Amino acid sequence: MSLLPYAVARCALFRLDAETAHDLTLSSLAATQHTPLRMAYAQARVSDPVTLAGLHFPNRIGLAAGLDKEARCIDAFSHMGFGFVEVGTVTPKAQAGNPKPRMFRLPQGQALINRLGFNNHGLDAFVDNVQRARERRHIILGLNIGKNAATPIEQANDDYLSALAGVYPHADYVTVNISSPNTKNLRDLQSDAALDGLLGALSIARESLAKTVGRHVPIFIKIAPDLDDAQIKVIAAVLNRYGTAANGQANGHWGLVATNTTLARDAVMGQAHAQEAGGLSGAPVLDASNRVIAAMRGALGAGFPIIGVGGVMSSQDAVSKLTAGADVVQIYTGLIYKGPALVRDAANAMKRACA
Repeated sequence: MSLLPYAVARCALFRLDAETAHDLTLSSLAATQHTPLRMAYAQARVSDPVTLAGLHFPNRIGLAAGLDKEARCIDAFSHMGFGFVEVGTVTPKAQAGNPKPRMFRLPQGQALINRLGFNNHGLDAFVDNVQRARERRHIILGLNIGKNAATPIEQANDDYLSALAGVYPHADYVTVNISSPNTKNLRDLQSDAALDGLLGALSIARESLAKTVGRHVPIFIKIAPDLDDAQIKVIAAVLNRYGTAANGQANGHWGLVATNTTLARDAVMGQAHAQEAGGLSGAPVLDASNRVIAAMRGALGAGFPIIGVGGVMSSQDAVSKLTAGADVVQIYTGLIYKGPALVRDAANAMKRACA
């Protein structure tokens, strides 16, 4: 059980600018994760093992990418009881991201808006941080990759291949982020021809990397919650071409992360900061995310690996992701609003739901 009531920490953090609070929190976690001070947020990991894409997850609750972009706090999040942790998005070259201010809280809607823009110190620094993590044997680790903002969309595959080569030896799974709304034209990669070309290039590269590294790492594709039915069918068809064997069963080589942040503002209209540009996360995304999960599950079949993320602010929300068709669930904004107790509560609720 953590020693510090999260409500106290949240009260102090919410007095700060959102990005300042974010950076202060990560710096504090990085500084304390290997010291006795980690007991301020540490708690026992709920045991609820599940196998997905050939990986053995200690439980069904994970940290979503975007919170720890630099992979500095892997051990701290392991101490919070997560069964899996996804860090990044990392790009091949370091980049500053979009101009500040670029992160905003909407407390009335239990939401955040960010337009950070893949700010990170680049692939080499990211991999160095991953290699320093001590808790790897206790969790599944996902490494999330993207393209640099300066790279033309026509050359995006080059960035993804470069990033894949860098993270592959260190990842339990790799997530390919093609759905952030904060990099110009990135969501165009969700279209039929572009996605087919990207997955084809990644497939060839992975076969070569698997021979070198000696293991086959699953690749997950992260998609948006704003897709319409036609777009969902297109993406599902491409994923089925690569991720389904001749007998119709999922081959475990590919998976789906559904979903990223949304551009929609209907649920927060009139609230302070609601019209800021960027991706909206938190409670307003739950229904849209669950709709995409359910549609994808129907199109991809029972065995295709799906990580559900978007709007999980309670244990009931986490279970709703399983009901929609997800195998395991990630949180981000919920952790900011609810604290580490949400990790434990969600893990226990999903364990009961799947018993």
